[in-house]
Order: sequence, then C-alpha cells, then structure tokens
Amino acid sequence: MNIFILHGNDEFAITRKLKDFESGFSDPTTAGMNTAHFEARSMTDEEFNNALNAMPFLAPKRLVILSNPSSKYNNPASRKKFEEYISKAPDSVKLVICESIEAKEALKHWLLKWAEKNPTLVKTQAFMLPKLRDMPGWIINEAKNQNGKIDPAAAAKLAEMAGVDTRQAGMEISKLLAYVNWARPVQVPDVEAVCIVTSQQSVFDFVDALSQGNGKTAQKLLHRLLENEDSFSLWGMVVRQFRLLIQAREILDGRGNKDDVARALGVHPFVAEKTTGQASRFTLEALESIYRHLLVIDEKVKTGQTTLDLALDVLVVELAK
Repeated sequence: MNIFILHGNDEFAITRKLKDFESGFSDPTTAGMNTAHFEARSMTDEEFNNALNAMPFLAPKRLVILSNPSSKYNNPASRKKFEEYISKAPDSVKLVICESIEAKEALKHWLLKWAEKNPTLVKTQAFMLPKLRDMPGWIINEAKNQNGKIDPAAAAKLAEMAGVDTRQAGMEISKLLAYVNWARPVQVPDVEAVCIVTSQQSVFDFVDALSQGNGKTAQKLLHRLLENEDSFSLWGMVVRQFRLLIQAREILDGRGNKDDVARALGVHPFVAEKTTGQASRFTLEALESIYRHLLVIDEKVKTGQTTLDLALDVLVVELAK
C-alpha cells in the first residue's frame, strides 16, 4: 500500500503524523533528497509527475506529500483524472495526501469515496479537532506525550484560553513543562504566568495593524513577536488567525454574531470577540486572497525559496498597502 490519505481539521495532529512518515527514512542524510512537498494549488501537474516517478536516492522509497488536492482538482473530470493517475503511482514512491475536511464533509468527500472503493491501494486516517468539552483531557494526554504532567484544574484553565486550537495548546504545553522544568505537574498559577493570551493578544494587535493599513506598527509588532516567539510558531498563529477570520466572515455574512462565532469555531469568547471585530473590516474575497497568498509563502519557505522571517516582513509590506 503506497497511498495514504490524512484528513480532518486538526492540522496539529496531521503535521505530527507527517513527521512520523518523514522520520521513516533509515538514513537521515538522504531523507531530504527523497522527500517532496507540494501544495496542490501552486504546483503544476508536470512537477507532481516528476516527483512521483523519480527514482529514490540510496533508499527503498521516495516520500511525496501533497496538501489539499481539492483546491486544484475542483471538478469531476479533473478529479477522475487525478484518481486514475495516483492509482498508478510506482512502488518506489510513498504518496501521502493531506486534505482539510470538516467532520460533516467526510462522508461525501470525493477523495474519501474513491479511497473507500480502493481499499487495497489506499489507507485513510482521520484527525478531527476535539470538542471544547474534551480539551482538558486532550491537554492532560498531550502533557504525558511530552513527558510531563498537568493538574486537571490547570488543564481546564489552558483549555479556556486555547479553545480547540490543538497546535497552540501543544506549544503552550511545551512552554509550561519547560517552565516547571518537568520537575512537577503544571498548576494553575503556572498557566497564568506563562499566559497564552499574551502571545495571542500580540497576534491580534498585529492583524489589527494590518487590517488598518498601518505597516509601521505591524512591522514593529512583528519584530517584537519574533524576539519572543519561534518564527514557525508565530507563522502558525498568523495562518490560524486568518483562517478563523475567513470562517468568522462567512458567519457574519450569514447574519451571525460573535456568539455564533464562538460556538461554530469552538474558541474562547475572548478570541471570538477579537476575531469577529477583525473579520468585519475585511470582505470575504479579500480574506480568501490573503489566505491564498499565505499558502504560496508556506510553499516557498518549505522549498527553500525564502526564509520565514523575510517572508513575514514582505507580507507586512504587501498587506499594509
């Protein structure tokens, strides 16, 4: 079985699973030469074809990772052609397809329907965000995965702050365990001392400045964030915020309000209020255009065409216009 489909709305869990695939190379020195990442929207069929059919270098298989094929193959004819093509992928390649899908869409999604008809070719695995009520338990288990412990009350406090954002919660757990030096369980005062809202508020301020065209302030906030946050962690927070803005804008266009945003997105009321206010300053078309731009940046960073710090600086200049 050479094709794997990872689907769902928990990007943190999908990213972790991808790392398992990437760590499967016995020789890490050749892993980079045998791995190719593609964002479907920004690739050409020729690039994808070349990656699938290239011979592995000093390894039994190559790894090709394709994200969000629905963004490129968006009609029945192109999807059928894509399905036929990947079903003939050579044995020398392991193809991992990542598709962002909400739970309610999974049963009727074209790619999963195809996988169901081809069980000998494809293995699927779902990664869905936990419900808000389940986040304290998720946080306790994630702390164990990171070789630490967190008190139930502290887990509940962190869940209030993070909502169902597993990526942010995972990063905060890492900070908290480092804060207590893995010597004792994380407690409520620790969560309050290493507060997610501090970083999140800064990201809100950063996006506020961008939405108002204030490039100078946005640049200053960006550099302050980069001093205190890992650039890839910050990137994840920025991408997440614009994804939330798109969802919030859709809810507002459907005559919803901040309470509807909180319920639909599973975020803390504080996050819902800030996100609703920001979404009201953009049109849905503008937000979708920005998000497509973020995908292009992500691809350029992953393929070594630019550095993330530089890409973020350029992003500020472009969006502030």
